[in-house]
Amino acid sequence: MHQKIDLEQLCADKGLRITEQRRTIAKVLSESDDHPDVEMLHERANKIDPGISIATVYRTVRLFEEAGILDRHDFGDGRARYEAAPEAHHDHLIDVESGKVVEFVDPELEALQKQIAEKLGYRLVDHRMELYGVRLDREG
Repeated sequence: MHQKIDLEQLCADKGLRITEQRRTIAKVLSESDDHPDVEMLHERANKIDPGISIATVYRTVRLFEEAGILDRHDFGDGRARYEAAPEAHHDHLIDVESGKVVEFVDPELEALQKQIAEKLGYRLVDHRMELYGVRLDREG
């Protein structure tokens, strides 16, 4: 389900100056489908450009996040994880044993959330859902 998003193009669209190191970090993020944290991003970016420091990665993800082209998630493991801000909404299921993040969309769930907001007197403008679980075949 994970769609590839061209972060470099999004940077250009937002008017962000794109340095070579930012371009490398954007490329790594665009190609990641596992919601990496800063350390993982640094490790991957460093394979492309050994001159990229962890501080540069922190500054770049903060800049991308402030520009609205990167989503920050805290899946309860104490590490901020990142993904390119999707055009299409999706929710997350986190495997608490492996840390794997599964993206999903459920139209019935989306409709129910909208109905709940309306029942409470609100128009839903956004939401974020994170489910945490263990694999059924691992129990017992």
